[in-house]
Amino acid sequence: MKLPSEFDAIRPVADEEIRENFESLLHDRLFMQVLRGFVPWLSKSVIRTFLRLTAIGVHSALAFQKRYMLRAMHILLRRTTRGVTFAHDALSTRSAGYTYISNHRDIVLDSAILSVVLIDHKFPNTVQIAIGDNLLIYPWIERFVRMNKAFIVRRSLSPKELLLSSQLMSRYMHHVIATGTDNIWIAQREGRAKDSNDRTQPSVLRMMTLGADSTPFEALRSMHLVPLTISYEYDPCDYLKAREFQLKRDNPAFKKSQKDDLDNMRVGILGKKGRVHYQLAPCIDEWIEDYKDLPTKELLEAVAQRIDTEIHKGYRIFATNYIAADLLEDNTRFVEHYTAKECAQFEEYLQGRIALIDLPEKDVPFLRERMLTMYANPLYNQLKALQND
Repeated sequence: MKLPSEFDAIRPVADEEIRENFESLLHDRLFMQVLRGFVPWLSKSVIRTFLRLTAIGVHSALAFQKRYMLRAMHILLRRTTRGVTFAHDALSTRSAGYTYISNHRDIVLDSAILSVVLIDHKFPNTVQIAIGDNLLIYPWIERFVRMNKAFIVRRSLSPKELLLSSQLMSRYMHHVIATGTDNIWIAQREGRAKDSNDRTQPSVLRMMTLGADSTPFEALRSMHLVPLTISYEYDPCDYLKAREFQLKRDNPAFKKSQKDDLDNMRVGILGKKGRVHYQLAPCIDEWIEDYKDLPTKELLEAVAQRIDTEIHKGYRIFATNYIAADLLEDNTRFVEHYTAKECAQFEEYLQGRIALIDLPEKDVPFLRERMLTMYANPLYNQLKALQND
């Protein structure tokens, strides 16, 4: 089905455009440099020939993902995790047409791992993903992510331009879900929650209401929202996040650079993560029916709270979370959930991570407290969600 032309500036690469964009990638100097970094003993011409041969029969974005990205992701996850698990029993059907809305742990991998587990568990399709144009530092990155079913979120716009951009993105998302041919992944907030205190921004939900010719209630219901919880045993970017906390504390005007974004992407992809768990909650379609008469502001807040509760209930709590809470509170409240050896290992891990932080006036107690808070917050939020459920 051909998309309306109004979406051309933000939509993913269409299936019929995959081969053309694939060839363009193979002739991008920077992209080929990246590939040669993995196989430096091969010339660019050999790499191009190999990729062209392996691309025979690839005529869609899903086929491209299965042929290249799935294999690459399996290798990456074997090297950087102790296993990825996926719980999806809460979802009544696997048909396409869901909007998965999740907490945001990693700039690149949140949606990439979701697509992997969907394929591995025999779901019929992967996900289209929303990605900010601030991360599209090089032209090849934009082409590559759009070949992987990304649609572009325009940032750094004037208020008027931002509204128009949000309306366009919302119309696009509604079009995708209404056709029932694909799923969408979107983070519950703009940017990662650096302290892992995951909260849904009502503005994200409000954006979804802008592109529908219906009431806000009908717009949200038609998106078929499915809360998704992402849990990491270890966050490879924890020390970078702690570093950013101190930089912002010492200089409230601090802004991340492109290098900072690249460092976070690189460390997030290649760093050790321990065990990783993805947990789906039920689609909120049935639940939201009881809130159809609420005013818009109250409706958005109620839906955000529901998503938060489901995400918090879905955390996989590891020993690292229990240990961090006890160290933060200087007590043994959760001691039955970990061993003395695990506690000593986590203490050693923290020291090693703090040692990686390159600041001229490094505030070690502050950095330690920030890192402990990152690991303790999922536990605190889950306990509160279960208590209030």
